[in-house]
Amino acid sequence: MKLYVMRHGPAEDFAPSGRDDDRVLSVSGRERVRQVARALATHGEAPKVILTSPLVRAVQTAEIVHAECQIGAPLETRRELAMGARALDLVREVSAARRKRVMVVGHQPDLSGLIAELTGLHINVEKAMVVSITVKSEVSPRLRFVLDPKALQFIRTLRTQ
Repeated sequence: MKLYVMRHGPAEDFAPSGRDDDRVLSVSGRERVRQVARALATHGEAPKVILTSPLVRAVQTAEIVHAECQIGAPLETRRELAMGARALDLVREVSAARRKRVMVVGHQPDLSGLIAELTGLHINVEKAMVVSITVKSEVSPRLRFVLDPKALQFIRTLRTQ
């Protein structure tokens, strides 16, 4: 399975409700996510399925990627991707189900923790960043690329030392 780990785009600092869960993407955040989604599609890296945290900013990020990449499958909101939740079990579940090209949209520091659990690499996942990992049951997961959301550049290899 090709796993795409994406952090939500830049969001407003405070929601009118006062609840962190209700913060929406900023105008520039929406545009950054749109550009990242277009870069994925242009380079043949569009996901087939998107699983998202239920928080508003993550759902909005997932909706933009879904639209820009013209994904046929509906978005799936999963509590395992909410802040403080444990996404590793979710990744194991979708891998065991032999789902292909799955994107998970969530939050920091949870996403960095997920990547570290899978690959042993410590990557600070910036807003709107995509980290792609190959997950196969018979081999250790390995990093495929990191898509820098500001430069819109694919970093294909990372040094671990």
